[in-house]
Amino acid sequence: MRLQGKVAVITGAGSGMGRSMAGRFAAEGALVVAADWHQAQLDETVAEVAAAGGTITGVRGDVSDRTEAEAIVAEALRRHGRLDVLVNNAGVMDLDQGAAEMDDAMWDRVIGINLTGPMYLTRVAVPAMLAAGGGAIVNVASVAGMGGGAAGLAYTVSKHGLVGMTRQTAWRYGTEGIRCNAIAAGAVETNIMASVDATRMDPAGVARSQAYYAAIPRTLQPLEIADLALFLASDEASGVNGAIIPADGGWLAA
Repeated sequence: MRLQGKVAVITGAGSGMGRSMAGRFAAEGALVVAADWHQAQLDETVAEVAAAGGTITGVRGDVSDRTEAEAIVAEALRRHGRLDVLVNNAGVMDLDQGAAEMDDAMWDRVIGINLTGPMYLTRVAVPAMLAAGGGAIVNVASVAGMGGGAAGLAYTVSKHGLVGMTRQTAWRYGTEGIRCNAIAAGAVETNIMASVDATRMDPAGVARSQAYYAAIPRTLQPLEIADLALFLASDEASGVNGAIIPADGGWLAA
């Protein structure tokens, strides 16, 4: 059992990669605290993991709201008395807009959920992990955090920022027992596009991004990302810190 007895908070756990992570972590002995802002989807995850024999608690929360983000970690501490693993997985897409087309609302929403939210959670997770003697943070970034062709400005900046947060956190707390790594996910079969109104996608931005998308070797399944997150959260990755690891089927190799 690779995470036996470890308390793991996973955001965006109502579907896709987050749901797969909740299942994989629980199957490996973790006490999972699953968070999502969609109550119905979160309930499905909790029911699925519990039916498989896992230990899981659902917490409804919007990570872009500081109070709600902090409450997710607080619930883990209230219920289990410690925190060992944080997976910042919650995320939303933008409309493939460049700077000239994007409005303030889109910028604030995407940055709030994809970047500010992970900061809120990390900020309260680190003291809890230090008190527990160490821990592991896994940030779900994107190939959009490694280049400029995969999405619009807001999403691209949010994932570049998450990469920077990963590296700074790894460096700052690495000598104190906390590891922080990121997964640069490629094309994964999730419902992230449900987070935007597809009819509002910027046609010019979509057309421009198609040249980048033409190089996708294949679409990954959520479980493939969950397996990598499990490794990074486990003691098997004790020497891995500050790494940005592509899980993209070779997309970034193009």
